[in-house]
Amino acid sequence: MKDFAAIDFETANSLPTSVCSVGIVIVRDCKIVDTFYSLIKPEPEYYDFWCSQVHGLTERNTYRAPIFPKVWKQIEPMIEGLPLIAHNKAFDENCLKAVFQCYGMDYPDYDFYCTLQKSRRVWPCGRHNLDIIAERCGYNLRAHHHALADAEACAAIAIKLFNPDGDPSFMETSDLLLEKMLTLTEPVKAACLAEMMEMDRKTIDKALKLLKEDGKVVSPKRGYYECIIHNS
Repeated sequence: MKDFAAIDFETANSLPTSVCSVGIVIVRDCKIVDTFYSLIKPEPEYYDFWCSQVHGLTERNTYRAPIFPKVWKQIEPMIEGLPLIAHNKAFDENCLKAVFQCYGMDYPDYDFYCTLQKSRRVWPCGRHNLDIIAERCGYNLRAHHHALADAEACAAIAIKLFNPDGDPSFMETSDLLLEKMLTLTEPVKAACLAEMMEMDRKTIDKALKLLKEDGKVVSPKRGYYECIIHNS
């Protein structure tokens, strides 16, 4: 995926309609070509203490800010025809749908992808916070929870993880494991796979679970695994 728009919302309170800032990063041919940032008057217009603690915004910042429809009118032509990507799309997509509904706007059913989900498949172990994964992808996130900075970090992650260009360090663990298993002629134990791949057993177990769910690997007997291709 070489063309997309990374998006990040911050909210004033726990309600998904209360978006109070948005950051957009436009990527074409794996290069950032445009950015957009705006404060938004939240709906409802009040701030939770904890939300303000996270992003630093209060009513003083947004009492003169435009409402969401006016902001989105500027964003819409920028993202036309592009899939959207967020780090934890469950949050940002939910906010977008909720605020569209709040203002009676027709939601265009944007294609939405998630760098959080992708990073969990690439690196099953460890934490997957935006700043941690961004650093792993070579991006230093200095202003975490500023919507534009977070969108830029998300874009940097997506450029790496959705466009590995054959770099094995960014191939999903499950894909690497499947490649290895395709070279084997007999079922093998998970512990042996962990040794062959030089990975910890927990990582291998998670990768095997994903491959079984995808129908690519079977367990012909307890504790042994093989590619389903070998059974066909």
